[in-house]
Amino acid sequence: MAATKRKRRGGLAVQGKKPKRSRRDAGHPAKPAAEAEEVEEEERNRIPGPVCKGKWKNKERILIFSSRGINFRTRHLMQDLRTLMPHSKADTKMDRKDKLFVINEVCEMKNCNKCIYFEAKKKQDLYMWLSNSPHGPSVKFLVQNIHTLAELKMTGNCLKGSRPLLSFDPVFDELPHYALLKELLIQIFSTPRYHPKSQPFVDHVFTFTILDNRIWFRNFQIIEEDAALVEIGPRFVLNLIKIFQGSFGGPTLYENPHYQSPNMHRRVIRSVMAAKYREKQQVKDVQKLRKKEPKTILPHDPTEDVFVIPAKEKPVEIQWVKPEPKVDLKARKKRIYKRQRKMQQKMNSRSIK
Repeated sequence: MAATKRKRRGGLAVQGKKPKRSRRDAGHPAKPAAEAEEVEEEERNRIPGPVCKGKWKNKERILIFSSRGINFRTRHLMQDLRTLMPHSKADTKMDRKDKLFVINEVCEMKNCNKCIYFEAKKKQDLYMWLSNSPHGPSVKFLVQNIHTLAELKMTGNCLKGSRPLLSFDPVFDELPHYALLKELLIQIFSTPRYHPKSQPFVDHVFTFTILDNRIWFRNFQIIEEDAALVEIGPRFVLNLIKIFQGSFGGPTLYENPHYQSPNMHRRVIRSVMAAKYREKQQVKDVQKLRKKEPKTILPHDPTEDVFVIPAKEKPVEIQWVKPEPKVDLKARKKRIYKRQRKMQQKMNSRSIK
C-alpha cells in the first residue's frame, strides 16, 4: 500500500512521492561469490572472543558484609574473602541495633541467596553467620586465630577469580550436623562454573579440617611442577555455636556442647590468676604469724660443751696515762701551705717598694 500524506488544514489524503533510486542502486546487484569472499576475509581479520563452551547455570551470589565496631583485622579478612570469591557482593555496614532478620531483606535487594555476615561484640569478639537466605538453614560461629593475606608468612599466590578445589575432612561425612555444614560450605565457597567474573583455571584449594571440635580453614596454592602446596591465606578457625533451621533465627537444630563463650573463658582466666594471688597472700600471712610467735626455749644439753676448747683468759690492763692525740696530716699540710703563701706575699711587697 502506497504511503499517504495529509495536508495541515485538513482535506483529502495526498499520495506520497516514491523515493528516487540512486545510480548505485540502479546498477547490477553484486555477485554472491564476491560477498562470500569479503565475509571470509572479515572473519580472518576478526579477533576471536573468549572461549566459553558452556552456559552459566549456577546463579549463586554471596553477600559479604559486617556490623559496625569491627577492627582492622576483621576488615582485612572480609576484603580477602571478597577477593577470593568472584561471585560475592559487598554492602555497607549494618547497625548493631538492627535485628538480624533485616539481613534477609538486604539479600533480596542485592539479589543474593547466600550470606556471610561478620558480627562484632565488645570490640574483641568476632562471630560469623553463614546463611541460606531466605529459607535457611543458618549457622553461627565464633572466629578465632585470624591471619590475613597481607602477612609475610603467606608466600603463595594464585590467579584472581580462578575456581578453587574444596577439600573436606572425612569427619564431615560421619556426623549429621557436619554433613549439613559441608553442604552449606560447598554452596557458599565454590565458585560457579562459567561465572562471568571467574577464570577457567584451578590453581588453589580450600581445606576444611576438623580438629579439637573446631573447623580450620586454609587456602593453598597448587604448584604445577610437583603438585606441592604453598599457603596463600587467609586462615582462621571456626568454633561452632548453633545451627538454626531458619535464616538468622528459628528453631535450633544443633547446639555445640563443647562451646565455651569468650566471656566465660576470660572469667576462668581471671579466676585462675586471682587464685594464684590469694595463695601468695596466704603464704605471706603465715610467714608473718610465724615471726610473731614466741620462740620456744629448749633446755640446755650438757653434751653440747664436750668438744668446746676453753679460750685463754687475758689479763685486764688498766691505762693510767692519757693517750697522745693523733696527728691530722691533712690539717698540718694546710697550715704549712698558708704560712708559705704569707711569706711569699711579704717578699713580693718588699721588692715592689
